[in-house]
Amino acid sequence: MTFKEISPKINIDAIKMLGHLNSEQQEKKMLRDKELEAIIKGEDDRLLLIIGPCSSDNEEAVLEYARRLAKLQEAVKDKIFMVMRVYTAKPRTNGDGYKGLIHEPDADGHTDLINGIKMVRDLHYKVITETGLTTADEMLYPENLPMVDDLVSYHAIGARSVENQQHRFVASGIDVPTGLKNPTSGNLKVMFNGIYAAQQSQDFLFGRAEVQTSGNPLAHAILRGGQDENGKYHPNYYTDNLLETIEIYEKMGLKNPFILIDTNHDNSGKKFMEQIRIVRQTLVNRDWDDKIRQNVRGFMIESYLEDGRQDKPEVFGKSITDPCLGWDKTEALVQEIYEAESKNK
Repeated sequence: MTFKEISPKINIDAIKMLGHLNSEQQEKKMLRDKELEAIIKGEDDRLLLIIGPCSSDNEEAVLEYARRLAKLQEAVKDKIFMVMRVYTAKPRTNGDGYKGLIHEPDADGHTDLINGIKMVRDLHYKVITETGLTTADEMLYPENLPMVDDLVSYHAIGARSVENQQHRFVASGIDVPTGLKNPTSGNLKVMFNGIYAAQQSQDFLFGRAEVQTSGNPLAHAILRGGQDENGKYHPNYYTDNLLETIEIYEKMGLKNPFILIDTNHDNSGKKFMEQIRIVRQTLVNRDWDDKIRQNVRGFMIESYLEDGRQDKPEVFGKSITDPCLGWDKTEALVQEIYEAESKNK
């Protein structure tokens, strides 16, 4: 064996006592979680926004963003429900680059996973308790789920993880909405196989025990575009793409058909300003086609305090991973979505 333990064994119960919600805080979170569930099930017709920084690299900047987002949420709450992206683990295609708060709590290239876990819990806890918002994170490492499952209200499974059986099976045991992205190839069949697996009961080994899940009926599709072998981007938010996705949902008979449009990544070609146009085009598609309106009911938007990205954390509130919309543009976009939805009621 080439594995070498370099820390004491992690006590999950002890970790969970860090950033533990009290009964009043749990009640508030539960109420928002019920609202989110109703949206996924189609019982609440508000639009869902999973919105926030590409990566949560700086606690102070993330909390400043959260405070602003909470005020905006209050202003648009009758038409829009927002869950804040507090993404703390970042997939790296070749293993290089910033891997997220859980790996590098100081974003300085120094790995410190034990302190990283503590900071991840603390950040989710502070966003929830200081702003009243609930949070989303990417389930990059399924084995880490028990360390955050009591705090995170929305889990995303990324394009590089969606084919992995462990991700699919663990998703089947999660009791909150879990979005599965299409893979980087853009292949919808891969994504829908993942959704199917996540919605079924599964038996597997997890946490050193055999477990059986009940299936997650809130597992759903996130369209994020794809790339071919030549690196050419192939967006999948156009009308034909949406109707194709809806048709597959219908043919497979999956529960709670719900489509979220990822406005960045291969849909935008990582041109952060394109997110605005993609939202606008999708809103038009929803107006023109009732079937699209019934099924395409949310956006995943990458935004932070400042526009764009940087290689090193020099500018406060500017992404060090994918480029994001700055706050002013984010606020204007959310207001535009709100006004568009208000006209349709």
